[in-house]
Amino acid sequence: MPTLVLDPPPPDFEALLERRRQIGLDKHDEVWEGVLHLGPAPLRRHARLQMQVIARLEPAALAAGLEPVMEFNLGEPDDFRIPDGGLLEPGPDALYLSTAALVAEVLSPNDETRQKLPFYAAHGVQEIVIVDPETHTVEWLRLSSGSYQPTAHSTVIELSASALTQQLDWPN
Repeated sequence: MPTLVLDPPPPDFEALLERRRQIGLDKHDEVWEGVLHLGPAPLRRHARLQMQVIARLEPAALAAGLEPVMEFNLGEPDDFRIPDGGLLEPGPDALYLSTAALVAEVLSPNDETRQKLPFYAAHGVQEIVIVDPETHTVEWLRLSSGSYQPTAHSTVIELSASALTQQLDWPN
């Protein structure tokens, strides 16, 4: 259920945000053009698939000179998204990264992955892997002329959507 809290937020709202920070529930929160999106921790099956996807991407990523990572902040402090994982060009450690060679997203109930695509395109993310635990499918998208188009095989790493689909241990 989406909820919008208009400025100024009620006093209890600031206390809620501080409590979320204290107990670590804010690690999935994103800011979309200054609007805070409070995200819950993923379902168990989501977390398992997330780990599997990065593990399966890792050998091809390392062979291509890329760094596989789990969740990271893509964007700037007042406008960022947190993909489930990705492949990065080697570079300095930073809290906010301007781009990624590839981002991976595992779909969840009420997921906003599709709404993130224009943001990822504006930040020059070359490819997106979308994993759907409901349909047991992997969708691979490549940036072309400012938008994402389906592709069967990555140009960033040596891996195809069908090969990744077969390698995953899908939840029941």
